Amino acid sequence: MASNKLTTIKVESLAEIGSYFDGDGLYFDIPKVGRKRWLFRYQLNGKRRLLSLGIYHKKINGLAIARAKALEARALIGKGVDPIDYKREQEEAKSQAEVESTAKKNLEKMTFMICAEAYIESMQAEWSNAKHIQQWTNTLTTYAFPHIGNMPIKDIDIEHVRLVLDPIWHTKTETASRVRQRIESVIAYSIAHKYREKANPAIWKGLLDNFYPKAEKVKQRRHIAEGTSQHHAALSYIDMPAFMSDLVKVEGIAAKALRFLILTVPRTTELRLAEWGEFNLEKKIWTIPAERMKARKEHRVALSDAALKLIEDIPHINQYAFAGWKRGSPLSDGGLTSVLKRMNRKDITVHGFRSTFRDYIGEETGFPHRIAEFALAHQLTDEAEKAYARGDMLKKRFTMMNAWAHYVDGLGGGNK
Repeated sequence: MASNKLTTIKVESLAEIGSYFDGDGLYFDIPKVGRKRWLFRYQLNGKRRLLSLGIYHKKINGLAIARAKALEARALIGKGVDPIDYKREQEEAKSQAEVESTAKKNLEKMTFMICAEAYIESMQAEWSNAKHIQQWTNTLTTYAFPHIGNMPIKDIDIEHVRLVLDPIWHTKTETASRVRQRIESVIAYSIAHKYREKANPAIWKGLLDNFYPKAEKVKQRRHIAEGTSQHHAALSYIDMPAFMSDLVKVEGIAAKALRFLILTVPRTTELRLAEWGEFNLEKKIWTIPAERMKARKEHRVALSDAALKLIEDIPHINQYAFAGWKRGSPLSDGGLTSVLKRMNRKDITVHGFRSTFRDYIGEETGFPHRIAEFALAHQLTDEAEKAYARGDMLKKRFTMMNAWAHYVDGLGGGNK
């Protein structure tokens, strides 16, 4: 078959619609609609096929280049390979390579900091406590980000985790333990979202426990060495009536809130965010919703007569029972602690009043410990007790809470 029938000058001058044969299966095609192009006709395994060799361009896809492409196609046919199938496979491989390259670049962008921010964002619906979200952000920003914040999450290994934990494990043990747990959670999130394939280097059991002593052991030894207590500083129940007598003399909503906390023994956040709609004063019950409880389980508080009288006397300023200074806000996080400072009681903590209550009930009364544990919203640890504890012993708790209120008001606490 004749070849090289066309010339560069002739190709440039052609304008009439039609297909112009160059030879050896190569055609210069001018369609009715569209741009000029090169085509290669061939037959393989009894089938006639037409391969596009691209749009004509005198500089980048002229006659010489088209002939070279046709030559490559004939070489494939000589090997029994269909040029169209080969071209499709090459394009697919190129496309896959581009996808993999893009994915690899994207993985490089998924740093620990970006993953941490995404994880915190995804958990905000579950973490109803704004302070908890802030603590997550602050601890990671302070301790983790300087070491691994800009590292691709896929590359973080145990030595990088140790760069974070080594400086603080023995000096800021509780913080270090929380930082480790948070790093573990962020990396677990990245694995679930396929940003990382390797195992989690921040897990404790079987990995980091080979490098660090248990946090509780470290704290215990430090408290022994310093001669301090590892628990929240609590007031002795013997001194409780005198303290309450002094507290009644302190003015302000924060002081009333602290008195109410002592009488009902909730946690600080459970009290600060209490809303009027949670109280059934007729039945003497305060129902704390699950999202504000540590165990994420709704908790009913039995109100003693003294607690009921106190809450009834508080004015309704906004939705919160203990309103803050800002309009529409609750009592601030440091509001209760500020009362202790005003009373010059740096030796005790707000949380410690729960221990004071527990000690008094255990040492001075005959109430079963289970009733006290229910009042404190503690989770039962004994499996047998869990199996039989169907209710919350609310009726029995009324008697106990009135006994506690009668004791703490023994010197004229003012809630009678």
